[in-house]
Amino acid sequence: MRSARLITCAFVAFGAFCLAVMLPRAADAAELIMYRRDGCPWCAKWDREIGPIYPKTEFNRQAPPRLINLDHDRDLPIKHGAIRYTPTFVLVENGKEVARMEGYPGEDYFWPRLTNLFQMAKEAGGAPPPAPDGAPPPGASVIPPMK
Repeated sequence: MRSARLITCAFVAFGAFCLAVMLPRAADAAELIMYRRDGCPWCAKWDREIGPIYPKTEFNRQAPPRLINLDHDRDLPIKHGAIRYTPTFVLVENGKEVARMEGYPGEDYFWPRLTNLFQMAKEAGGAPPPAPDGAPPPGASVIPPMK
């Protein structure tokens, strides 16, 4: 009887410890927001090539994805710079943009660029400079002005 009570207390204490350790991390959690639009061929390519793989990666543990369709989702979750191309991947921590990647030129380029995105966020804590005006980045669709 006494050992059962001791085991129960140990489980409760362990659970409380886990909550104390994990809750602050959840508040600081990052996410990778993918901004997309209907009919974006590069977004569809990402869905086919990366969509099934991403949840199985270390990136998913660090920053689970959230897909936001600019044609349907009008309440954007964060304050950030303009989204000019789709797809645009924005790494967010504590509701603020820390880095971004525009376009999806294919799987062979995505993983190194994503690694670089996380590294830039870790080192500088800021977003990379935007692409120069003119042609979109490789693998990006231009967003027409909203009416």
